[in-house]
Amino acid sequence: MKNKLVILFFLFTSISLRSEAAPASGKNNPGFVLFPLEIASPNGKLNFNLAYSSVDGLVYSFSANSRILIKQSKLGLTSLGTGLPVKVLRRSVNAVWKPVWGKRKIVPEIYNELTLDFNSYKIVVRAYDDGIAFRYNFNREQAPEELTEFNFNGDYTAWYYNGESANIGPEKLSDCNDKRLPVMTIKVDDNNYLAIHEASLSYGEPLILNSEKKQTIFTIASRPNDAWKVIMYGTTPGQMVDSHLLELLNPPPSKNMDFSWVKPGVAVWDWRIAGAQVDDFKYEMSLPSWKRMVDFAAENNIRYLALDADWYGPEFGPNSDPIKGGKVVQVHQIIKYAETKHVGIWLYLNDVGGRRFPIESTLKQYSDWGAAGIKYGFMSGSPSEKNERTRMITELCAKYHLLCDFHDGPVHPYGQMRTYPNAVTREYCQAQLDGSTVLEPKTFVTSVFVNMLAGPLDMNNGLADLTQAGRLHGPAYATNTTLCGEAACTLITFSGVTVIPDIPENYRKHPEILQFIASQKMPWLESKTIKGEIGEFIVMARQASDETWLIGAVTNENSRKLDIPLTFLKKGRYKALVIQDGPTASYKKANEHINVLHKDVDSTDILQVELAPGGGACILIKQ
Repeated sequence: MKNKLVILFFLFTSISLRSEAAPASGKNNPGFVLFPLEIASPNGKLNFNLAYSSVDGLVYSFSANSRILIKQSKLGLTSLGTGLPVKVLRRSVNAVWKPVWGKRKIVPEIYNELTLDFNSYKIVVRAYDDGIAFRYNFNREQAPEELTEFNFNGDYTAWYYNGESANIGPEKLSDCNDKRLPVMTIKVDDNNYLAIHEASLSYGEPLILNSEKKQTIFTIASRPNDAWKVIMYGTTPGQMVDSHLLELLNPPPSKNMDFSWVKPGVAVWDWRIAGAQVDDFKYEMSLPSWKRMVDFAAENNIRYLALDADWYGPEFGPNSDPIKGGKVVQVHQIIKYAETKHVGIWLYLNDVGGRRFPIESTLKQYSDWGAAGIKYGFMSGSPSEKNERTRMITELCAKYHLLCDFHDGPVHPYGQMRTYPNAVTREYCQAQLDGSTVLEPKTFVTSVFVNMLAGPLDMNNGLADLTQAGRLHGPAYATNTTLCGEAACTLITFSGVTVIPDIPENYRKHPEILQFIASQKMPWLESKTIKGEIGEFIVMARQASDETWLIGAVTNENSRKLDIPLTFLKKGRYKALVIQDGPTASYKKANEHINVLHKDVDSTDILQVELAPGGGACILIKQ
């Protein structure tokens, strides 16, 4: 048996290691020590070059396809030695990652690695085909200062995360005169795109970038930690959307952890249904409405119902007991009822209750009740405190078989779903229906190229009634979308739980839209951003677990026609259901007009769709 395991390991993984002596000083330039150090991506198209300057110390540059995109930039840590490394180690890895869930079923894990050993600390660099990452390994008690720079080789255009508001950007690098939060997405030109983020943030303060006006150099304003600093690269922005670089930089799960219970899927939600009137029934956040939602979910193979705030008392109330308070008896009843329908129940937990009552006892109790997951809201504390508390809660949820979703200014995703697949989503964005400001069409088609590069997002898209009349928690603003645009967003937004906000009756009014949403059976077998441009539009294709292909297209405030090639299909004939905006649809008015087309297609076909202003299109393809 042991021999068989060894053979299987080498079938899937190939690792080579070799060491080098420390590099010598350059003779032709006494002020510069030229390392014989370059690390290239496996395909040879990305290069990370290291040199040593008597003025700046250790420096690096980054190039793609022989073009320098980041020029000489500082690297290293102060107070831990600024000389040459005493040892250099190289290795290459060629392996396969099979995620529990994600953008695709099988992910190649191929990279070259370079380690510089300075005795007091190490710098590790990895080169993948879709980016470069480097990290500092040092003793946490040393508390050094970080020298890292990103000295961009031009005044490129950038976008940044901006909390629960629209993203910052487009902004020229030289116009920035402040701190910025990642993800930092950069357009060099029509054929070169970059993104700056971090991966595997095991402790400490999340990444903060800083720049001064009239410069194109960004530095690190956050305290040093052992997270990977990541430079993502793509010849299109869609290549970065499809990347797994951040997850691959995180460690695999502990061998004693079983995550086979983690099941991604669509969830209905009780927060936005409250107040909706249908004939003589008024929806509330209580057992009768919950049962109607569970029945609807079961009928359409929707996996979850999420119960939001106030079920155990006022969410910010200091005496609201998350185990005994409020409607806890009804919660027991709905969990048991949902079990008979094979629907899981998520429970909301506010940070007030999470801190005033023992968090592990609370989570264990939810697990014992049979809950499927928790939505954790309004976490308090400094960024570093929030990071470490988020990790602690995620680990406890894994221990007690609970999925987790963090809302209200959460710590940014950093690929943690590889180590903890139960970390299925975060509200690291301006959500459609869980904030107090309107989500503009251009913001959505920016966020998917900025925020979504960090990881799965909870955006609450998928309205079937664009007026949201009578809702207790309804937005006091226009929804700024179309029916097709809303449905397409549910597919495009990568998340381990896709939370849709409307009542069953409104979805039943539009059977084709409901069919599109109900067909999003996860985990995905494959995902591909077919085309798109930051702030303009995106076309995304995903293959469901039953091999059905779904395509979603969304545009900004401009209407547009898009050609969608079906080259990703295997040979054979398929049935396509095409749902697109009607001729009078627009984000400026609550118009639910759609056009539906049935068509036979194959891999040689190109489907043309028409998107209304702020609208979208949905395509379902089956054999």
